[in-house]
Amino acid sequence: MKETSAAKRRDKAGGRDRDSKAEKPKEPEPQDVEMPEEEAANAAKAPKELDSLTLDDIKEHVKQIEKAVSGKEPRFVLRALRALPSTSRRLNTNVLHKAIFGFFTNNTATRDFLLGFLEEPMETADGDVQFRPRTGKAASAPLLPEVEAYLQLLLVVHLTNNKRYTEAQKVSDDLLQKIGSKNRRALDLVAAKCYYYHARVYEFLNQFDTMRSFLHTRLRTATLRHDADGQAVLLNLLLRNYLHFNLYDQAEKLVSKSVFPELANNNEWARYLYYTGRIKAIQLEYSEARRTLTNALRKAPQHTAVGFKQTVHKLLIVVELLLGEIPDRLQFRQPSLKRSLMPYFLLTQAVRTGNLAKFNQALEQFGEKFQTDGTYTLIIRLRHNVIKTGVRMISLSYSRISLADIAQKLQLDSPEDAEFIVAKAIRDGVIEASINHEKGFVQSKETMDIYGTREPQLAFHQRISFCLDIHNMSVKAMRFPPKAYNKDLESAEERREREQQDLEFAKEMAEDDDDSFP
Repeated sequence: MKETSAAKRRDKAGGRDRDSKAEKPKEPEPQDVEMPEEEAANAAKAPKELDSLTLDDIKEHVKQIEKAVSGKEPRFVLRALRALPSTSRRLNTNVLHKAIFGFFTNNTATRDFLLGFLEEPMETADGDVQFRPRTGKAASAPLLPEVEAYLQLLLVVHLTNNKRYTEAQKVSDDLLQKIGSKNRRALDLVAAKCYYYHARVYEFLNQFDTMRSFLHTRLRTATLRHDADGQAVLLNLLLRNYLHFNLYDQAEKLVSKSVFPELANNNEWARYLYYTGRIKAIQLEYSEARRTLTNALRKAPQHTAVGFKQTVHKLLIVVELLLGEIPDRLQFRQPSLKRSLMPYFLLTQAVRTGNLAKFNQALEQFGEKFQTDGTYTLIIRLRHNVIKTGVRMISLSYSRISLADIAQKLQLDSPEDAEFIVAKAIRDGVIEASINHEKGFVQSKETMDIYGTREPQLAFHQRISFCLDIHNMSVKAMRFPPKAYNKDLESAEERREREQQDLEFAKEMAEDDDDSFP
């Protein structure tokens, strides 16, 4: 009975399996379905809708610039320029063609000049609406210089993004010639952005050195006009120019003889602090270099500018190693920095352990990358720090050791080299020891209490100074709405009305006093 019941159960299970196998082919197989005409039309409309949205954004930015000119409020220009990176990514030939045709209704010469750098747009469909931001009397009125500069700047950015640098150079030269002939404060912010892209075009064309005198001339003009944004951009461009050609002495003279405007935005401050940090590091002022590079990272955008932060971190790590400090391991583990900082992590490990072989191996393996990053010259200086670290670890491990053993552990050529290196380490205060020249060994002294020295005081002083600097810079960076101080004050009409009411009240009081006497 048991066997028959088991056989029945197997037959039922087999039957269920056969049923499931038989049912499987009945499932509908995925097939290629033709897209309905409506969906195809919507897919075709998507680029057109994106173009129309971009044109609406450009129109809104032009309104903001016009509002800034009429109300003398430069913050509205900042709104338009802040959106320039996102707008530039959506620019194409059709958008620029419509924008230039729509805005340059009065100045046909400039319009034809700008359209000469664009290809003919695609044929417009029947349902395509023409872009006409200026109609009626506005169409015959001349375009504001600020708006004209902004639209021409969009063309320069578009040509630069498409790597048409020669054409971008012609448009940019014409743009800066127009800006130079104008003396308008509302134009300063747009001009600062134009200077930046003008320098980028020349850098891509390997003609960066030819525009140095131009930048100096414009910097002098911006300083006389108290143009803070123009000064900041031009100073950074000059420093970039000098550092690009390794002219560190000239860059240092420029920094010492000029004052960076405190009203500059955080991005320009971050660039300036990074450039000064590079100059200080080359000139052996490592403490000052670390301070400026740390401030540059604090001024940089938090969620964007990943490439800038990688560059600053690379230089900061090398500077900290030159100061005899080991960078925090957490900064090597950040997702945006992990890959780019891998060679510097291996370098840090070699310096931390005082292993000269690992240091030479990392230098040989990543030498080209260090040269590309501009840190190779500083890393060469680290060799002595690796040796000093090795001497310090040997001094802590052995109370007495021969110079021959030190030379073997540090992979030096001879005991005489080890003797010179240990003598220099003793003189610099790296180790507390004495050398017996006759018998050829090093005798370490007993470690003294560090709290009996000035080191804790200096460490606390450094931390307190850092906190005070952050507080002062935070106070300076505070922004307030314009004319907020007189928000609660009365206007002239309200004051006259109040004075009239006071006079009437005084007359009534005088009449009441007269009536009270017989």
